[in-house]
Amino acid sequence: MSSTHIPLAERLRPRTLGDVIGQQHLLGEGMALRVAFESGQPHSCILWGPPGVGKTTIARLMADAFDAQFLSISAVLGGVKEIRESVEQAIAARDSLDPKRTIMFVDEVHRFNKSQQDAFLPHVESGLFTFIGATTENPSFEVNSALLSRAAVYVLQSLSVEDLTQIIAKAQALGAVPALEEAALQRLIAYADGDARRLLNTLETLSVAANREKLEEINDAWLMRVLGERMRRYDKGGEQFYDTISALHKSVRGSDPDAALYWLVRMLDGGAEPKYMARRLIRMAAEDIGLADPRALRLALDAAEVYERLGSPEGELALAECVVYLAVAPKSNAVYKAYNEAKALIKKDGTRPVPMHLRNAPTKMMKDMDWGKGYRYAHDEEDGFAAGENYMPEGLENTGFYRPVERGLEIKIADKLRHLRDKNQQAGK
Repeated sequence: MSSTHIPLAERLRPRTLGDVIGQQHLLGEGMALRVAFESGQPHSCILWGPPGVGKTTIARLMADAFDAQFLSISAVLGGVKEIRESVEQAIAARDSLDPKRTIMFVDEVHRFNKSQQDAFLPHVESGLFTFIGATTENPSFEVNSALLSRAAVYVLQSLSVEDLTQIIAKAQALGAVPALEEAALQRLIAYADGDARRLLNTLETLSVAANREKLEEINDAWLMRVLGERMRRYDKGGEQFYDTISALHKSVRGSDPDAALYWLVRMLDGGAEPKYMARRLIRMAAEDIGLADPRALRLALDAAEVYERLGSPEGELALAECVVYLAVAPKSNAVYKAYNEAKALIKKDGTRPVPMHLRNAPTKMMKDMDWGKGYRYAHDEEDGFAAGENYMPEGLENTGFYRPVERGLEIKIADKLRHLRDKNQQAGK
């Protein structure tokens, strides 16, 4: 095939580690992935980072470095059938007259469900292949713990302005791209937003149009005229996806509706999945607002449902309404803290028996053994409260987790709890 017909991204794909632009925190001398390459022994890993930063390239280079068969599955398009076929290919390579290792590369691994991810486990453990998963999502949440425990996680970063400038220079050295006016160069780099694939695809489009018009240099005005809305500035500063969601969460927590709306729109504008954003808003309502305003959680669930029904672009308005409400709502993490304290106690504490008076006694034998004996039915007590009753296991009678804050509805909840505690004290507890 003529080189002019090979996509620019493929023509510039690195053939050695030294050709890789960016990711020097992993691939530089003495860095983790470089050491792994030089060890002569491949290991399973997860490559986590935004689109277009070299995850597939690194996996291919690992296969080359270890003279291994490279098998690739897209979790977006593949399924159990593709996994089974790849396993058969790996077995064939291992058992051939000229045995070869296999690198099993799974792109967008977070799109596979639990059972699909589990299908790789026995083959990773047996050493049939080295597993390399690529994901744009946090693997702690999206990759099964069993698979995660068998793979090192490497975090890839968005490419810097210098990295992207270097890529453009390499394309120009091949004669694939005309000269670029400085303003046009900066706009292209801003639009690429750390994504080499986006940059190269755009350069290829520009090159075709420039050749058609016999341009020797691409200027900013022509760039905007040819690509229009696609080329408006994506001023994202190269942050990782998870940094931006963190900024959104902290803006909501900090009760700044303008900042919260800004980060929400910027994420949607940058291609974040609205359904994912809806899930994050539900989490914020539960974690940072809680019982200070229980309506917040309901509103977040409603916003998610509205988006499901309307889709894009109409559905995003419900998410915007929700994020503004969450930002201005009273804040409380009292339930969040109480839950974590309870989890920590349960984790370190022994399994304490349920007090006899709280046990269910569906049979005569259990009643004869005093299960449920002495239990006081709260509805039969004054004000529907059995003052002085204990509901905790022995030894934890005075343990408390939930401490409501003096904000929103939790002001009333705190007053109610103080009243009930006073009644307990009066009853001798």
